[in-house]
Amino acid sequence: MMNLSRLVKACESNKPYIAMLLVQAIYAGMALLSKASISSGMNPFIFVVYRQAFATLSLAPVAYFFERKDAPHLSYTMIWKIFFSSLIGITICLNMYYHALNHTSATFAAACTNLIPAITFVIALLLRIERIYIKELHGWAKLIGSVVSVCGALVFAFVKGPTLNFMTWYTSGEGSEVASAGTNQFSSKAEFIKGPLAILFANVLWSCWSIMQAPIMKEFPAKLSLITLQCFFSLIQATVWAGAMERNISSWKLGWDVNLLSVAYCGVIVTALTYWLQLWSIEKRGPVFTAMFTPLVLIITAIVSAFVWKEILFLGSVCGAVLLAGGLYCVLWGKSRELHGKISDQKPEEDTTLESII
Repeated sequence: MMNLSRLVKACESNKPYIAMLLVQAIYAGMALLSKASISSGMNPFIFVVYRQAFATLSLAPVAYFFERKDAPHLSYTMIWKIFFSSLIGITICLNMYYHALNHTSATFAAACTNLIPAITFVIALLLRIERIYIKELHGWAKLIGSVVSVCGALVFAFVKGPTLNFMTWYTSGEGSEVASAGTNQFSSKAEFIKGPLAILFANVLWSCWSIMQAPIMKEFPAKLSLITLQCFFSLIQATVWAGAMERNISSWKLGWDVNLLSVAYCGVIVTALTYWLQLWSIEKRGPVFTAMFTPLVLIITAIVSAFVWKEILFLGSVCGAVLLAGGLYCVLWGKSRELHGKISDQKPEEDTTLESII
């Protein structure tokens, strides 16, 4: 009983970390299933519509049941704020991301999303939401950890090196075909510019969405209702977008295949569950904290791909993973020391108003 109570206390004190680990594992599944669906021929814009439809239908009854009495009144100003954040961080962001998946590989997309922590950190610094204390060790830890984490993601994705033989349980011919499939597809379509630019634009929008949620939640703290409204507005926006881009009615049909599985998973599990977990984590620790867990998606995706799809694991990938883990640890350590310093030092009111929400 003593060990069980200690375990419960440990889980309670580390809820934000557990939540973000779960979020990144779910996002890894999203990358794998989404790429499989779009590669099979599903229109990426229609994919977003069905994803948001599943999310809205699954969230609406839950939000109504738990928050029908506690949800604050919606003013016209708040409605427009939620509508705009949905347009920026969900509708346009998702359409750009899935459009990029149609023009590049899932591994490349996962690697590029690791720029989100750096983008979020820079935007938060410019808006004076986040601070770096250059004279303090934790300030340098956050800065160096962010740089190392991004470098590790790039090394993981683009530096190959020798093959690790203990992962080659398949023949060398099969392994080479699997390993080169994504790059050959990527280069043969001459999409070296279109795909990365679309993903970069999506990452910037996602970082802006994360930062926008903190002030919105101060005025509208009902997180389930907030996510439901954002999904509903995004459904309307995505439907208009997809209707303008795709006029063929047959493209909207869903069958009992990977397309239905993908949109249901992305709508119910990814959007409905992870968006709520991210909002909760942002409220507890701030947007930079949640963004710093993004590199884990690439590691989880690579591990699953190696075991399920038997892709080759290279030495460069392992070195990149080590850099990712080291950079992530430095940032989290820096933020924990900064939090401890704020609690113990009790900074003046005019100074703490510029601090990050941690």
